[in-house]
Amino acid sequence: MRRRGVGAGAIAKKKLENAKYKERGNELAAQQLAQLSHQLESFHSNLEEFAGKHKDEIKKNPKFRHQFQQMCAAIGVDPLASSKGFWSEMLGVGDFYYEIGIQSLEVCISTRSKNGGILTLKELHQRLLRSRGKRGQDVTTEDVVMAIKKLKAFGTSLTLHGSGDKCLVQSVPGELNMDHTTILETARENGGKVSCPYVMQKLSWTRERTSNILNHLVQEGMAWVDDLSPDRQRWFWFPSLIKDIY
Repeated sequence: MRRRGVGAGAIAKKKLENAKYKERGNELAAQQLAQLSHQLESFHSNLEEFAGKHKDEIKKNPKFRHQFQQMCAAIGVDPLASSKGFWSEMLGVGDFYYEIGIQSLEVCISTRSKNGGILTLKELHQRLLRSRGKRGQDVTTEDVVMAIKKLKAFGTSLTLHGSGDKCLVQSVPGELNMDHTTILETARENGGKVSCPYVMQKLSWTRERTSNILNHLVQEGMAWVDDLSPDRQRWFWFPSLIKDIY
């Protein structure tokens, strides 16, 4: 009986110790969370002060603006989340990106009949700069990408495919699957055109798979058919990907 009592007491003591450890752990976690929150608030305040001092440079210098965006993202601050509020009122960047987004949409719509709703980010950027004129605020491709992503919240049909120099902008409804984008990338590498045999050899695809994808892109207006080639093959041209056309 005595041994049972000692055993029960040891278990009770162990449970009490575990409860104390858990309580202490919760206290330490709460303290660390409070310290982290204080640090973030302090950083947020310093970021506001920094933004106020460098307001003009953020608005006029694209490289500096991009670095500022990255710094904001690091602490979960989005100065473009709304066209109203502290950040947009201080910097004006909210309105700037919404303006770029609308202008990008206008460029895409105006060229849709020529390219079927697909154009390179580079071409969109170049057309955007021309439409804004020499006196317009400088805009980079990073600005255009940021603006398109922000417009997405309003349900616009602009969609980005890829990144960097390979980025394409789609302005027509409908999803492009991996096969579609692979065909587009293959056409880009070949000067903006492909044929069924060319794709089959290049990608090791079956004729049925290749034909289905190419015909779909033609139906969507993204590709043009050329049956007058000297080699007597049917070539599919993608106007937005033809090198040096613009």
